[in-house]
Amino acid sequence: MGIISDIERKARENHARIGLGIGRLSEEFIKSAEDVGDYAEVVLVGNEEQIRTTGTGLKIVHSTEPSGKLVELLVSGEIDGAVRGTLSATKTLTALKGSFGMKKLYRAALLETAEGTPFFLAPVGIDEGNSVKDKVELVKRGVEYFERLGIQAKVGILSGGRFEDAGRDKQVDRTLEEAELVTKKACESGINAKNYSILIEDAIKEANFIIAPDGISGNLIFRTLVFLGGGHGYGAPVLMEKVFVDTSRVKEDAARAIMLASALVNLDTNVD
Repeated sequence: MGIISDIERKARENHARIGLGIGRLSEEFIKSAEDVGDYAEVVLVGNEEQIRTTGTGLKIVHSTEPSGKLVELLVSGEIDGAVRGTLSATKTLTALKGSFGMKKLYRAALLETAEGTPFFLAPVGIDEGNSVKDKVELVKRGVEYFERLGIQAKVGILSGGRFEDAGRDKQVDRTLEEAELVTKKACESGINAKNYSILIEDAIKEANFIIAPDGISGNLIFRTLVFLGGGHGYGAPVLMEKVFVDTSRVKEDAARAIMLASALVNLDTNVD
C-alpha cells in the first residue's frame, strides 16, 4: 500500500481525539473538520460564541487564548493529538516549546504532487535547517519519526545548483558543500540518503523524504506546490513523541491534517 492509503487506514483504526485550533473563523474550514468523522473525533479549541455562529455540531473547548489551551489539552492527555489549524504560528509554537521544554522545533511536511506522489519535505520553517548540523538532525529525527507510520525513508538531499555549477557563485558553492556533508553524515548513520544537487524532479522519482537547502527554499517549495501547483499539503508534524501537526493558515481544508494526526497517535516512536 502507498503512504496515503496507509495513513487513511491507521487513522480509521485509531479514530483518535484530535484538537483543532480555531483562531481566524472560517465556515469552510470548520466544515472540512466535520467531514472527517471516519478518521477522528474532532474537538474545536477557540472562542465558543464565535464558533457556534457557524452552526457546527462539533464539540468545542472554549478559550480566549486558544494557542495555549490547545497545547495544554495535549499535555494533559485530554486530546490524543493536536492540529494548529488557523491559530497564530508564533503563539502556538512558542507555547508548544515552552510546555515541552524544547529549545528548537523540528518539522517535516507531508505533501502530495498534483500527480499523486506523496513525500515528506524539510525544512519548511524559514528559520529551520540553516546549517549542516540542523539538516542532519532533521534527517535523523524524520527517519525515526516516519517509522511510526511504517515508512522506510529514502532521503533526497538538495542543493542550490548542479554538481558542475561549483565555482559559479559563493552561495551556490556553500549549498553544494553542505549537501555533500549532510549526505555523507546521513549515510554514515546508516540512513539511505542520496545527493540530487538541485534536481528535485529526479529526487521525487526515488526519494520519499526530501531535504531542501534551507528553510526559505523549503517553504517556497511547499507554497509553490500546494498554493500554485495543484498539489496537496497534509500538514507538518513536529518531530516529537506527542502528536502535533502544524498547518498553514492559508489552507481552508483541515481534513488531511486531522487524518494525519489521528494516524500518528498510539504508534511506537523513539523520537525524543
